[in-house]
Amino acid sequence: MKMKTRGTFIYFNEEAYDMLKNYLLHQVDSIQNIFILVDEKTYRHCIPILFQKIDFLEKSNIIEIKSGEKEKNIYTCIQICKHLEKFKATRKSLILNLGGGVITDIGGFVASIFKRGIRFVNIPTTLLGMVDASIGYKTGVNLDSIKNEIGSFSVPEFLIIDTHFLKTLPNSEIFSGMAEMFKHGLIADKSFWKQMNQIQKNIIHKHEWGQLIHKSIFIKQKIVDQDPKEKGLRKILNFGHTIGHALESYFMNINKKILHGIAVTMGMIHESWISFKINGLSIYDYKEIKSTLSALYPIQNKISDFEIQKLFLIMEHDKKNEKNQIQFSLLKEIGKCSYNCQVPYSLIKESFLI
Repeated sequence: MKMKTRGTFIYFNEEAYDMLKNYLLHQVDSIQNIFILVDEKTYRHCIPILFQKIDFLEKSNIIEIKSGEKEKNIYTCIQICKHLEKFKATRKSLILNLGGGVITDIGGFVASIFKRGIRFVNIPTTLLGMVDASIGYKTGVNLDSIKNEIGSFSVPEFLIIDTHFLKTLPNSEIFSGMAEMFKHGLIADKSFWKQMNQIQKNIIHKHEWGQLIHKSIFIKQKIVDQDPKEKGLRKILNFGHTIGHALESYFMNINKKILHGIAVTMGMIHESWISFKINGLSIYDYKEIKSTLSALYPIQNKISDFEIQKLFLIMEHDKKNEKNQIQFSLLKEIGKCSYNCQVPYSLIKESFLI
């Protein structure tokens, strides 16, 4: 199975490896050397799967970094660039980014800047990476605790989606990726939201993910293709992220890890309340969103006034902001979303107190 997008092809499962193998064999004259970027987890669990599918990749140069959001910074990028330089990477080199969203974000960014750009392929190994982080041509790293403050738009040669990698993940990582899938339904496809609601918490690893992943990618890529540089419509993909990214950054600052999907889920609940207050979302839809997400995710409800003020200061750095105004993407109803919505501080605070 494959999906054609405006900028690249996305290939799924066995067809993906056939495509990658043929690509590498037919590009032998134009690819000087291959680098594989991994963290310690994907080195242990995913590299063997990749080598089993394409054995000649064992000769590639492996770059291993530590796992986790804290590694997503410019200093890690510098170390990767030094490795590329040491092992004689050129503009004819190729980077395979094998990992979750941190790996595809960092790897894509390094590929976009090293020698002003070299080719790369994304092979996301987490559900979050498959349906969100590797889709849409965004790359980037954090500046201190400000999410994705440094980055670029850069198109991979193609994407490989292998759902077998999901078997290597703990449940928490599956739920983290599911949050973005729920979001895709909320902003653009009510039927997909309903379909996601059928997933039972106790059997997520037994679930057949292929069709859901394909649909989730289709929803996001359709939006990206209409607005690749996020000038307008693409901003709806940030629903739940204005507050969600602030929560993620805040907890990172106090060394209390929170998964991206948990933070975004909390953000979606708070921003659904704000949508109900000022953007026409019905109380029925708000209650459905809150009850559905609260049943699946460990939501932290106790946020102090002091923490709310800290979150607000972080939101002031959000990339969507214009003219010193915090801009939200808010729901009109399940399946429809507005962007560039200004929200007063009092209402943001109220959303944490309900």
